[in-house]
Amino acid sequence: MPAVFVHGVPETGEVWEGLREHLDGDSVALDLPGFGAPRPAGFGATKDEYAQWLVQELRSIEGPIDLVGHDWGAGLVLRVVSAHDVPLRSWAVDVAGVFAQDYVWHEFAQIWQTPEAGEAWMAAVRAAPPGSPESVGAVLASTGVPAAEAAAMAARFDATMAESILDLYRSALPTVWADWGAELGGPARGPGLVLQPTADPFDDAAASAAMAALLGARTEPLDGLGHWWMLQDPKAGAAVLQDFWFSLR
Repeated sequence: MPAVFVHGVPETGEVWEGLREHLDGDSVALDLPGFGAPRPAGFGATKDEYAQWLVQELRSIEGPIDLVGHDWGAGLVLRVVSAHDVPLRSWAVDVAGVFAQDYVWHEFAQIWQTPEAGEAWMAAVRAAPPGSPESVGAVLASTGVPAAEAAAMAARFDATMAESILDLYRSALPTVWADWGAELGGPARGPGLVLQPTADPFDDAAASAAMAALLGARTEPLDGLGHWWMLQDPKAGAAVLQDFWFSLR
């Protein structure tokens, strides 16, 4: 059965490459429309459109699937496993606290959600010389992305991705829960795992644990790792996932 990985912002499926090298069996990392992949004409890049896109992608894959989501990919996974019928065996996500009812968006998100300010931020970081403190790579490195991966991610950060990020975040006002909470308020389809990187500045351990309990999922700490745990220690991340999948046999 395949493992299917869904990335977040501002990333492509490449974020999973190192981790996937440590896995047994088949796996695939999807590229969201507008993130290293074309953004179809008429695609508004809203959270609901991305969730529906993911549903269609999963239904085209012979299951059962072990589904893994990071960052916004985690939100899309939670939407899929709580509101849609797809060929799943299991699911795993990080930053589950972001999708709690009382979540307050982080500083970057608040800028991106603000008309004109979000566009100005995107233009400034994309125009900044590589290696400068204002550049995309430097911003990513400041949040925990290893230097080489930060440079690679920055090279992928084009105008289409910038626009897609703004559209996605603005579709999630005031919170994800406001639109998706009714379906998130109960056990999800299939066994789930909520990963808790202990050094992730964008998550909250208590809120993450509460969301896991709400969804009937188990939790697993990733000690000392941050938001980009799959880049910081891909071998450890792969081991945690494989242990979870082995437990389901």
